[in-house]
Amino acid sequence: MIEKLWYGKNRLYWLLLPFSWIYGLIACVRHKLYQMRILKSWRSPVPIVIIGNLSVGGNGKTPLVIALIEALTSKGLQVGIVSRGYGGKADNYPLLLNDNTTTEQAGDEPVLIYQRTKVPVAVAPNRSQAVQLLLKQHKLDVILTDDGLQHYALARDIEVVVVDGKRLFGNGWWMPAGPMRERANRLKSVDLIIINGDSVNNIAELYPSKTYTMQLAPLYAVNLLTQEKRELVNLHNICAIAGISNPQRFFTMLTTLNADVIKTTSFADHQKFTPALLANLVTNEQTLLMTEKDAVKCRQFALPNWWYLPIDAVLPIAAVDQICSLLANMKSSRE
Repeated sequence: MIEKLWYGKNRLYWLLLPFSWIYGLIACVRHKLYQMRILKSWRSPVPIVIIGNLSVGGNGKTPLVIALIEALTSKGLQVGIVSRGYGGKADNYPLLLNDNTTTEQAGDEPVLIYQRTKVPVAVAPNRSQAVQLLLKQHKLDVILTDDGLQHYALARDIEVVVVDGKRLFGNGWWMPAGPMRERANRLKSVDLIIINGDSVNNIAELYPSKTYTMQLAPLYAVNLLTQEKRELVNLHNICAIAGISNPQRFFTMLTTLNADVIKTTSFADHQKFTPALLANLVTNEQTLLMTEKDAVKCRQFALPNWWYLPIDAVLPIAAVDQICSLLANMKSSRE
């Protein structure tokens, strides 16, 4: 229902506008207090790059974080990651991830990022504490934050905003009448805008020097138990599941790739999976296919016919070069 209010034709969202104005007023006042330095931000001794979004829901932020880690690492930079760790609950914060850290402790995205990249990852509700832990344990050149555009308690050097190329900003209103955490005019002040997928919009026209388009490219399917890799066309009788904020994007991708999908099942974002929950979704003769974000929560009890589909973000070289140029300028100014 809420998706239809935000992104569909349903105009009943006006009933929620009074609450949106309250949310927007609080958000604007809070941001202004940080700008005026009445509320204090903690500044890291190494550059902080925020990877965030203006709207609620999955815009492709995590694949972008992974792509930037790989790009910056290939240029010789030592990269660390901090995150709120949404959905996780650790005994103590900040938490530095290792090979045994679970999604119950750290949340889905941080575990996924760590498993894919093996760079240092720390989570904490207070991201400044996560940064300090990383710097205590590792010598780093730059720290990326997975989300946190609105976490102004952590000072940032570069802001990168990801925009869903298809859904954009929906009706444009603040929550709960719309999907926005901040209004679209916030794009004026960010350093880079990354549009996920092709889109018919005027963002690139408004901000031509800092807007880039990325594409999500599916890789081979991977077996959860054996790590065997197969081309997607070699999987048959697929029952696809997705516990992400926009499951239909995953299902549409499978259709575009001509996957042999016989059934799809959507779950809530950050769904906690159990063997009992998934047991009746697929027979032994069928294939259960999930997102990589879902797979990190299912490896401990996976069955032989369970597979996941990793996704890579393909970025223009110019976008990476612009971030590197900004980092180089900061290094020069700090020396």
